[in-house]
Amino acid sequence: MTNEKSVAQAEMPPIPVTLEMLNNWATEATGAVALHMKQRLVPIEGEGGVIFPATYADIGYNIDTLSDGTRVVTIDSVGSQANRMEPIFRTAETDRQRWLVPQIMIKFDDRPCGSCDDCKTAKKCKTPFVELRSLLELAHRSADAVVQSSPSLSKHISQAFEDLRRTGDAGNLCKWAPSSLVFGVWDSRGGTGEKRPRLIRSTIRAWDVEPLHAAAQFTSVWKSLDEATKKDLKEEEAKKNKKALSDVGLADAPAVFRKNDKIPKYRDGVPNSDARVLGGVLVRGRIEREVTVNLVALRGIRGANEPRTDEVRKYLLGLALVAATAEMNLFLREGCHLRFAEENDVWLEVPRRGEPKKVALGTPEARQLVETYASTAAEPFRSQWPKEADQLVHTFDVKKAKELLAKKDNDATEQV
Repeated sequence: MTNEKSVAQAEMPPIPVTLEMLNNWATEATGAVALHMKQRLVPIEGEGGVIFPATYADIGYNIDTLSDGTRVVTIDSVGSQANRMEPIFRTAETDRQRWLVPQIMIKFDDRPCGSCDDCKTAKKCKTPFVELRSLLELAHRSADAVVQSSPSLSKHISQAFEDLRRTGDAGNLCKWAPSSLVFGVWDSRGGTGEKRPRLIRSTIRAWDVEPLHAAAQFTSVWKSLDEATKKDLKEEEAKKNKKALSDVGLADAPAVFRKNDKIPKYRDGVPNSDARVLGGVLVRGRIEREVTVNLVALRGIRGANEPRTDEVRKYLLGLALVAATAEMNLFLREGCHLRFAEENDVWLEVPRRGEPKKVALGTPEARQLVETYASTAAEPFRSQWPKEADQLVHTFDVKKAKELLAKKDNDATEQV
């Protein structure tokens, strides 16, 4: 009977998303605990293609072998997915009413252009290169070392974290860095140690994969050089602290093994596959992106009072759903260009008990409703966002960065 009920529910059309439903997700304590979606992806070359997963120091690809022998590889980690989604809130719009989050930038030291007449005559450059980085692009968000090294910004962020620690009030952080509450943040190197979980969690994995290897051969001009020149170059290479000829492109260089002294290149006289240059993976199974919006964590966030708490939760839900339903760019890295396999995504509303229900959150109409909802929910905070240019652009101070190096902390190394 249970199986028949599950099959019947699976065949039912998704429930249309309404404004009331969105509000309930944000504020109803006994409501759904999560929203979940599995998104099938395929390489642009088609099913069964070779793709290049993310690589990690020492291990190469992150491949797990299950008890039945199936190999599963991480294509994009949770942290990487968060760093891809967060910048969607960056905009060049000058109309603040169209912003969903404050557009805060960090400026690094002006650098001489090096080509103008003033630079050539050792005068002060009148057209220096100015490097700006959006707060939305920082890996550790508002807890990033760059923020702590920008005095005019760090004082506000530090106070926002202090409010979270003392009273649980997230309203102040919503004024400066609301996406930190959406994608998770840990003030591990700040003064509070305040840690907030991700409201949205996403990862991409490929199932039933076969690792492949690559090999290449760089052919230099070495054979074209005369013997005297070759001898001269070899003698120079042999001197102390000199680079190898192959490193600078003056000698042939094979690319067969990875540069990793911890892994032996040969075992029993046979090339060790663990040491070979990685050549992607052949995907025999499925490629899936899973996205979860944690409604329990959302409802654990508070404001200064009950009305403000509702405003905070609705605002953060709006941001989380905008990010979760956005048409993500799936050109993840060289050799890993994917696309969406289905016309519309199937989302599930996961209740505290009972069977999940399909909701039409993946349609263009639902995405439009979500964007409108997020924009409306941002209104109570928009008027409190930094208004003047000097409040939106903050300068990185290398002296403050040096002070971070001198700090004695709790040896916290993990980041959200």
